[in-house]
Amino acid sequence: MDPKALSGRYAIAGVGEAGMGKAQPGDTALSLQCEAARLAILDAGLKPADIDAVFAHWDDRAAGLLVTEYMGLQPRYVDSTVVGGQSNLTHIAHAMAAMEAGLCNVALITYGSTQRLDRSRARGGHAQDARLPPGQFVQPYGMLSPIGFYAMQARLHMHRYGTRAEDLGEVALAARRWAQRNPNAVAREPLTMADYLASPMVADPLRKLDICQVTDSAGAMVLVRTERARDLRRPPVLVQGFAEQYIQHATPFGMDDWIDNGVLAEMGRLALERAGLSRTEIDIVQIYDAFTSNVLIGLEELGFCGRGESGAFVRGGRIAPGGEFPLNTSGGGLSFNHGGMFGMPLMIESVRQLRGDCGERQVPGARNCLVQAGGLVMSAYMVMVLGTA
Repeated sequence: MDPKALSGRYAIAGVGEAGMGKAQPGDTALSLQCEAARLAILDAGLKPADIDAVFAHWDDRAAGLLVTEYMGLQPRYVDSTVVGGQSNLTHIAHAMAAMEAGLCNVALITYGSTQRLDRSRARGGHAQDARLPPGQFVQPYGMLSPIGFYAMQARLHMHRYGTRAEDLGEVALAARRWAQRNPNAVAREPLTMADYLASPMVADPLRKLDICQVTDSAGAMVLVRTERARDLRRPPVLVQGFAEQYIQHATPFGMDDWIDNGVLAEMGRLALERAGLSRTEIDIVQIYDAFTSNVLIGLEELGFCGRGESGAFVRGGRIAPGGEFPLNTSGGGLSFNHGGMFGMPLMIESVRQLRGDCGERQVPGARNCLVQAGGLVMSAYMVMVLGTA
């Protein structure tokens, strides 16, 4: 099937979150995402018995079956694909494909992490199997992964285009201003440029405030066909278009250019084309901000500004509340929350904005939202466009 034909055929009918920020002793990634799933099912006005497909992942095996067992479900279809932070967006695409094939009708998509509670997140990343490339060529040499790779990418952007530390700081400051309007954000205290520049250097040029939070979180979405969603409890949010591509595992040694490999630019073009929209029709942009530099590079590759122009583009509060280009309206991974993989929170915030449920941080009249998420280390690329019915 032509991907354009999928535009508007499927909708997110319910969302839920649990354990945001810091989970409680005894919580697990499984228990939290099942609580988020319960809330998402209630949000949609459905019953657990309506669920016939489960898409779930976290740092475990057969996650889809664990969620199935914990919740007492009996799905006809399960999927535990893990491709890094964008995995839940990939699950939406897989759920749509499964429904097109007649394999299921109501998909539950979940994610959960207790990395902060468990103290399982180290600057150097997880221990690597010595038989795999990261275990052979990265970890033995003290490389902070993924931080070190993205620090090199940020430094390349500075060298090539003259990007300044203050440009990265504008992204951090805007995220904090959005977070101050989000009662669930973990970092809401005021932040100035002087505070940003004084924050400790972790991997030059990335400071502590350039790097996402380390928190716990869980989330869930319910996906159905749009005609069914119209009869459910909440306004449906339509999947208007998407495009994704995969190029490597977690060592970007084979990439010729860590900024301009053309993949994200092409995914953005395809997603908008399949949605039948232009960039000027996008009201909100959500970019996976594991690092501030991801936002600058994302804005350029998605065509919202020219290459090398993102620093100037974000200055003066343009992407902050009240600015003309609302971006990462929850506060993003930098200030709102980052429970291991941020694709789920990006999607939930997008759904809530398009429903008009975001209170003080609501973007007036928002009808279309572009979500860009990646996975592992410059490994997976996804752009998804959502819209109101």
